[in-house]
Amino acid sequence: MAQIVLFHSAQGLRPGVTQWADSLREGGHEVWTPDVFEGRTFDRLEDGIAHRDQLGIPELMKRTADALEELPAELVYAGFSMGAATGHYFALTRPGARAALLMHAVAPEETLGGKSWPAGVPAQVHYAVDDPFMNAGDLPDLERAAGELVETYTYPGDGHLFADPDAPEYDHASAELMLERELAFLERLSR
Repeated sequence: MAQIVLFHSAQGLRPGVTQWADSLREGGHEVWTPDVFEGRTFDRLEDGIAHRDQLGIPELMKRTADALEELPAELVYAGFSMGAATGHYFALTRPGARAALLMHAVAPEETLGGKSWPAGVPAQVHYAVDDPFMNAGDLPDLERAAGELVETYTYPGDGHLFADPDAPEYDHASAELMLERELAFLERLSR
């Protein structure tokens, strides 16, 4: 069993995030879903990004750090889009990371403060091959830092949040495959 913190996208803690957490729980894992938007959700990604920018990254990181204080140190950091970048950052900066599941984003290297990927910490990255919000140019930095410990999976299409059943870009087949890959990854961690 893994202990996982799952961060939401800029659309907030929507049902698709809590459903994903429930799927991970059904796989035998303990999952927390901090709400750094404090109940605010957005139907349009652009509105969520505007809210994120209004709050500011320092405030969001403070809220995240506060939420993490209540959780164990040895966590799998997971997230969707903005939440993936958050998970990436805290996997590097908070001692005890077991792994990272980064969906639809990775953190740009310039936001990581020169921190190195933790030794022995595996990661998975998942994104649609033509996703306009995913900066695949940031992947080589993670792949270079984590080496063979990073698995990268691409999915067809251009849907950013393709695993969210309430999103117009929802792709059931890709979402199911991503969940299957994540559960297998988490199973390997438990051995």
